[in-house]
Amino acid sequence: MLPTRKDFPQDFLFGVATSAYQIEGHSFGGAGPTHWDSFAATPGNVDKADNGAVGCDHYHRLVEDLDLIAGGNFDVYRFSTSWARVLPEGRGAVNQDGLDFYDRLVDGLLERGVKPAATLYHWELPSALADLGGWRNRDIANWFADYTRVIMERIGDRVWSAAPINEPWCVSWLSHFEGHHAPGLRDIRATARAMHHVLLSHGRAIEVMRDLGMSNLGAVCNFEYVEPADNSAETARAVATYDAIYNRFFLGGIFKGEYPQEVLEGLAPHLPTGWQDDFATITQPVDWCGLNYYTRKIIGPADTPWPSLEERPGPLPKTEMGWEIYPDGLEYFLKRTARDFTGDLPLYVTENGMAAPDRLENGAVQDDDRIDYINRHLGAVQRAVQAGVPVKGYYSWSLMDNFEWALGYDKRFGLVHVDFDSLERTPKASYHAFRKALTR
Repeated sequence: MLPTRKDFPQDFLFGVATSAYQIEGHSFGGAGPTHWDSFAATPGNVDKADNGAVGCDHYHRLVEDLDLIAGGNFDVYRFSTSWARVLPEGRGAVNQDGLDFYDRLVDGLLERGVKPAATLYHWELPSALADLGGWRNRDIANWFADYTRVIMERIGDRVWSAAPINEPWCVSWLSHFEGHHAPGLRDIRATARAMHHVLLSHGRAIEVMRDLGMSNLGAVCNFEYVEPADNSAETARAVATYDAIYNRFFLGGIFKGEYPQEVLEGLAPHLPTGWQDDFATITQPVDWCGLNYYTRKIIGPADTPWPSLEERPGPLPKTEMGWEIYPDGLEYFLKRTARDFTGDLPLYVTENGMAAPDRLENGAVQDDDRIDYINRHLGAVQRAVQAGVPVKGYYSWSLMDNFEWALGYDKRFGLVHVDFDSLERTPKASYHAFRKALTR
């Protein structure tokens, strides 16, 4: 059982989320190549050499998938648009088939009474722009602004909300410092520039959408609760550094026009000249803030160059991703974000969910572990609301099983099971639990 609508404020919204490259299928519809295509084509980068060529074939199964969203009684669908589907070379010629697809998506949602919540970028950078340095190149802010104008001139009059970039930490740190996602770099200078340029691009996109007369614009960041491995001063420093990189850098840039000192200790020598002058653009006002939350990490010091930290194993039950289940962290971040960064601005949980060992048996998936996970995290949201935090919605990740980036198709986050051979959709018990809880 999940809490029902009556357990939340009357204006509280429930939704589901996906991303373009993970579900659409990138090998058709005129989409151009992306750095995820080349990353996946490089041996060893993605489990089983999986890729996003077909994904869940959402491109051709759009009507069926929109019916699933509406059938689950969800209020909001948070989707992303693919830069390379709209502009195959990242700039220049527009792919009209791509614009038509997002037109159909938005209109289909509205016809079903579902609010379209658009994200402009969820990690699939056009290859032509990656060849020019991608997020390391300051020019990307203007390339992204131009892309924003092209797509939002088409659908911006009908989307309910819009955010420029999903999870800047993943776009920059995970992909340029840790090398786990495209473009797969491990370079501190590239990381510093990507972290700054992703925020500059965010600000430019907000400017463009404001110029188009759009409203209900937001920022979406991801968060991990961090616990110290012990009580030493060295561990406390490592924890503060991890928290600064993961949880405070991007919020600090967007909402306070500053970067944490713990991050500048390592990245300042590598940031582009005059980076401080960009905060006027980065801090363009937004109307809401989205929080993506999944887990906590145990951090200790490491005898390495900055950031001089390492992850330690934790004792809590874990998802199929190996992530500890810690709902209290969501309550903490909702309270801290409002207190330290956003004030009275509406907050949304824009992603929350778990990978589980789902098994399709006799035409059904009884994912009780996922129902429990969602129930416990909704409890954390309720506690934050009761404490006066302006939380206005919760979106489950994800609508359906999909391409889980470097982990391929094995990790299943969906409320709907996807058979990746037949592509048949089967709603899981968690989907049915939401449908019942959200019945009006």
